[in-house]
Amino acid sequence: MVDKTYYTDEELEEFREIINEKLTLAKRDYDQMMRVLTNQDSNDVDDTSPTYKALEEGSATQSKEELISLAARQQKFIQGLKAALTRIENKTYGIDRITGKLIPKERLRAVPHATLSVESKMAGKK
Repeated sequence: MVDKTYYTDEELEEFREIINEKLTLAKRDYDQMMRVLTNQDSNDVDDTSPTYKALEEGSATQSKEELISLAARQQKFIQGLKAALTRIENKTYGIDRITGKLIPKERLRAVPHATLSVESKMAGKK
């Protein structure tokens, strides 16, 4: 039996659906984070007591930094998903960029923007 070197159009369509679903959720989460960061979702009252406000500022700064970091990771995830859609269009989706072999479907279902098999990823970390 010869190893397959690419996924069929039907298989690619299944992955496109998975990616589009994840992309919709990722964009929604990112937009929500950005609304919080730009205070569009705020029910905050700015006239609270100065002492309470001073105590809250340290915590708010840390939370804002964490949210900025999460938003950046989310944006990178969105870019990865969009790149995966491009690879589907080019029919190069699911091909390990080091070995040229197919990445197992199970991995692509779990990490649809993957460009490496688990083996290639582990080999790169040594």
